[in-house]
Amino acid sequence: MKYFEDLAVGDTDEIGAFTFSAENIKRFAALYDPQPFHVDEAAAAASHFGGLVASGWQVAAVWMKLLVAHQEVEIARARQLGKPVVKLGPSPGFRNMVWARPVRAGDTLRYSVEVTGKKESASRPEWGIVSMLSSALNQHGEQAFRFEGTVFWERRG
Repeated sequence: MKYFEDLAVGDTDEIGAFTFSAENIKRFAALYDPQPFHVDEAAAAASHFGGLVASGWQVAAVWMKLLVAHQEVEIARARQLGKPVVKLGPSPGFRNMVWARPVRAGDTLRYSVEVTGKKESASRPEWGIVSMLSSALNQHGEQAFRFEGTVFWERRG
């Protein structure tokens, strides 16, 4: 893990991949987004999607799960190498979340995070604020999901 000072605009991390199945699409949607085209294959076939599609909220939740898992691996690697574990703070928020194309059963999304900007925090000198573009490409290389976000990032101090 890098300190704020070590990050550069353009730095990109691949955080993982996930394959959406009909079962996990329907299970997530039944709990959190029970629209017919997410939970019922016959209704989905008659919808404007023409078939079952994942909830956009599931696509976003998978991003969060993969990001946390990626961070846990980076923390373990830093500890194994005897390096400091850099802290990340909260996110002040996300902007411009776009579900660019439907995610269907059988699709595999590859998620990544790219640093797009950074600035020192004026009110908290021990932190920097990092802007990122998070996105997911499907198995055909087509963008399915993206959003801009910011996160507080520990400075070297």
